[in-house]
Order: sequence, then C-alpha cells, then structure tokens
Amino acid sequence: MAEELGRIEKMPVEDYKKGRKLYFIPIIYAGNETPKEYLEKVTKYWEQVKKQLDDLESKLGMVNKLYHELIPASGDEGCNTIKELSEKSHELIKNCMEKGAHLEALEDAEILSEFMDWNRCLLIGLQSPKVMNQVYESYNEVGKKRNESMARKLDETLQSDEIGILFMRENHQVQFPSDIQVFYVAPPALDEIKRWLREREQQPAKPTEKESEEKGPEEKKRAEKKSRGKKPKEKESGGK
Repeated sequence: MAEELGRIEKMPVEDYKKGRKLYFIPIIYAGNETPKEYLEKVTKYWEQVKKQLDDLESKLGMVNKLYHELIPASGDEGCNTIKELSEKSHELIKNCMEKGAHLEALEDAEILSEFMDWNRCLLIGLQSPKVMNQVYESYNEVGKKRNESMARKLDETLQSDEIGILFMRENHQVQFPSDIQVFYVAPPALDEIKRWLREREQQPAKPTEKESEEKGPEEKKRAEKKSRGKKPKEKESGGK
C-alpha cells in the first residue's frame, strides 16, 4: 500500500529520512480537443502536484531519479520524448533535471513496442473470436513482461536512500520492490477530475450532426401526423 501524501505532515519526518523513496504521481493526459472545463481541472491538478512536490522536497530532500511511463530513453532524449506525450509532466521533469535529478529509461524499447502493437490489434476490432482470444492472450503476456521489466528497472536504478518520482497511470499493475517506500501524490484536484469523468460517462450521448439530419425528416413526419390528429381550437368570441 502506498502512503497517502497527506499523512506525511502528521508523522515525524525522521521516519522517512532513510531508505529508498518513490513519489507516485498519477499521469493525467489532455489532448487538443479536450473540453475547456476539463483542461482547467487538469491545469489545477498539475499546479497542486508541483506544490506538494516542493513541500516533500523541503522535508525529505532533493529528488535523485525520474521515471515516466512509455519512455524507453534516458536523459535529454527521454525528456524531449515526454514533451510530446505530456507537456505538464515534462515541465516538472525538466525542472527536477535542472536541479540535478536524472531521468532514467523506465521502459524496455522492444517490450514496449510489442505491447503497443498488440494494443492496436485490440483497438481495431477483430471479427474472429479465435483470433481475438489469441491477441488478448499475447497482450496480457507481454503486459506482464512489461510490468516486471519496469519493476526491475526501478530496483536497479534507484539506489540506497535515493528519492525518485514515477509518472504513471493509476491502473498500472507494477509490483514495486518491497523495500521502496511509495508515496501516492493525490492532490484534491485529482478527485475533481475523476468526478468530472464519471459524470460525463453517465450523461446520454448526444447525436452527431449526421444522425440529427437522418432523424430530422422522420421527426417532422411524426409531428405533422400528430398535428393532423388534433382538432383545431375554437376561437373565443366576445359577442353573444
């Protein structure tokens, strides 16, 4: 179980001074077509993450190592790749690197490529149940290898008493080495984002422009038919 970040201030800092530490930051992506309301929440989230990281740094010391999902390269090369994936996490990583932290290659390039290819196969929609099962089994198999590889990378590169930051989606299945203290960085804006996404999922899907055009004539016919079935109202007369 990862320690909640909010609990750090309630416990003696000395309890966390020794040993390897890893700050787990849930990665939140936002594309170009993301609604403005969601973008505002995402911006707020990353601002709060930075504030909490600064607080951790003042209490426990400087960050030594950086890790980011989907990145098989280290140093400046890896940092440039992160910029294409997530501008917000790139800003934090660049800031840490300027202070002396080193970006490690978290992913194995060959395993990551295979994982992404099997994922693409699942996304295109396969017709044969047999083929679908084979693809799904291969996807799960390489996914397991990927998780094991990332855990091994963390164990090999995060040295004794060092502090690392891991940027990764929450639904990961990586088993962290047992001697690493993992702190889950969860600012209030994260709950706001989750609530916003849940509410969006519960809303009925709006018809596309094409669907509206196709339904238009039929809706019009039904309205005309309904109108013909009604008796016209008599006009009120002011005379006797």
